[in-house]
Amino acid sequence: MVIKNVNLETVCGITSTLPDNLLPEVAFAGKSNVGKSSLINALMNRKSYARTSAQPGKTQTINFYNINGEIYFVDLPGYGYAKASKSEVEKWGRMVERYLHSSKQLRCVFLLVDIRHAPGDNDRLMYDWVTSNGYTPVIIATKLDKIKRSQVAKQIKLIRDGLGADGTVIPFSASTKQGREEIYEIIDKILEDSL
Repeated sequence: MVIKNVNLETVCGITSTLPDNLLPEVAFAGKSNVGKSSLINALMNRKSYARTSAQPGKTQTINFYNINGEIYFVDLPGYGYAKASKSEVEKWGRMVERYLHSSKQLRCVFLLVDIRHAPGDNDRLMYDWVTSNGYTPVIIATKLDKIKRSQVAKQIKLIRDGLGADGTVIPFSASTKQGREEIYEIIDKILEDSL
């Protein structure tokens, strides 16, 4: 996949109407501090197009990035942010659920988990929720550069076991871009299948 054009086309808040897109969509979900914006920027070959911040929980909207006029990258609000109020968390949850239920173009959900830790309750909930909506999430194990190479297999097993996942797990590093080609391959396949 060669990224030529990136356009943040739609930003949906809690009360917004979701767009009725005609192009395929891939969604990115993950905890607030898992490196979701960094991953999206790495995929888009942009330094800071998706807003990264030192303050987790910044993405409180669903952001639709039009890539090359061929596909949408959909950035879902980060979950499990400790400082968010319960009512705020519930609102985000409903917004994400509404998106998962109503998008006619969603082809794949990438679920990001931190490779350094066993999946938390929120990760398990999100995984179960995505699968109960009929999708098999592709797990992206972020922050790969923060662990030793000898630990990778053990940490991936920890993530698989923790989520009860038997699908694809891609170790990824935003700083070295390791794992990016594997993600592009999945996206290319989605584009081929939608022709």
